[in-house]
Amino acid sequence: MSRSLEELTALVSEVSDTYASRNDIARDDDWYLLKVQEELGELVAEYLKGTGRGRMKGADAATVRQALEDEAADVLAMLLLFARDNAIDLDAALERKWFKYLGRSPTV
Repeated sequence: MSRSLEELTALVSEVSDTYASRNDIARDDDWYLLKVQEELGELVAEYLKGTGRGRMKGADAATVRQALEDEAADVLAMLLLFARDNAIDLDAALERKWFKYLGRSPTV
């Protein structure tokens, strides 16, 4: 199932709001960026395991692969939340920064 960035942001926001409420977490402006960094560190750790440069800690290759995918999802979710909190339109930024190199007319 394919979802837009807006739809993904709404879904991860709902999960994040529930998590913060249940765990009494105060999310201020730097919390979002710090969480992006934390999740990126966890993604790197799983990548290192999967490429033979990190301790497996008893995990098999399939478990490490699933953890890598899960951590990539965490990074994306936290980046979406960071962008929302900072009023960053990721669609517009991608059009401006990346897609200009495709030589196509911008999408509306």
